[in-house]
Order: sequence, then C-alpha cells, then structure tokens
Amino acid sequence: MLAFLFADISRARREFFALTNAMAVASSSFTLLRYSLSISYAAASRAFSAIRTSPRVSLNYGSIKFLLPIQSRRSLSCIKATNDEEASAKAAAASADSGAPTIFDKIIAKEIPSTIVYENEKVLAFRDINPQAPVHVVVIPKFRDGLTQLGKAEARHGEILGELLYAAKIVAEKEGILDGFRVVINNGPEACQSVYHLHLHVLGGRQMKWPPG
Repeated sequence: MLAFLFADISRARREFFALTNAMAVASSSFTLLRYSLSISYAAASRAFSAIRTSPRVSLNYGSIKFLLPIQSRRSLSCIKATNDEEASAKAAAASADSGAPTIFDKIIAKEIPSTIVYENEKVLAFRDINPQAPVHVVVIPKFRDGLTQLGKAEARHGEILGELLYAAKIVAEKEGILDGFRVVINNGPEACQSVYHLHLHVLGGRQMKWPPG
C-alpha cells in the first residue's frame, strides 16, 4: 500500500510541475504578444499622426480617395511640369525652321516687356520669367542669322557664340555670382528646347547639383 501511495504522490508532483511550466510558458507568450501589439500600435499611431499633420493633396480614383503628403504632391508636380515641358518642346520643334518670329524676336523689338540685365549691339540678357534659381538670366543674340540652335551652328557663327559666352560672364559679374554659376544651352526637343532662337541660361545664387538631370 505504501508503495502505491508513494507512486501516486510522485506522479502528482510530476503533473503539478508540468502544469506549472506550461502556465509559465503561456504567460511569457502572452506577455510577448502584448508587447508586440503595443509596439505595432505605437508605430501605427506615429505614422497616422505624421500623415494627419502633413499638408496633403487628395487623388480620386473611382470611389477611392487617397490623401498624399506634401512630398508626394511635389513629386507629382515635378512629373506634370516635366511632361508639359516635353510637350512644349516637341511643339516648338515642329516649327523650328519656319523662319517665323519667336518670342525672343518680340522681346528684342520691345514688343514684349522684359527685365533687361545687360545689353549691347549684339546680345541681350534678361531675367527668365520662370526662374529655376535665385538668379536666372537668358542671353540671346539680337540677330538670329539662322542660329536656331547650337546644333545648327556654322563657322560663320563663331564670333557671336563667343559674344554670348562673354555676355554670360558679364551677367554673372553683375549679379554677384562669379564664384558659382552655370551656363546651360538646351539643344533640340530631347533637351527640352522650347524657343528656336539660340539662347543661354545663366543660373546661380544657390548650390548647384550634379548631375543636373
């Protein structure tokens, strides 16, 4: 009888310890799960707060409305601007060799007002109406002489090309950006040339990046 009694007591002890261990494991798992859920909730709350407090723009696709932060709005604006520039460049290229007066011819003739930065008998420099930098000046030859784009330049255009570059230097000096400025010539539709009257862009007044894009 005593042997059976000790065996029952021993079995009961083993079952008790097994039950205790199982409860400890379950408690630990529950604590870990609760901690994970609290972290996920906190992260979701922070993300929601960031989106809620950011300036947003809404996009509607059918019955679904998306709210995008300001960074996404800027990206979309850049894409739209790029598409508009490409479309304008292609349209301008179609009439590049027509010989019709360009907007620059009208600026030279003072038919269209402009803010002139520098002028002599051969070149004219004026502020761009859509500046891409704190200083953005366009430099053009007063007489096109077939020079619609740099890719069409001939030997006889050598002198005026030099005049344009020297005028760009004078503009940079006048604008106080000699320590850092960029001269850009867009040539053809793939470079988004929008006016087929050769011109230089002088940009400065901020840190320029490379590659330019």
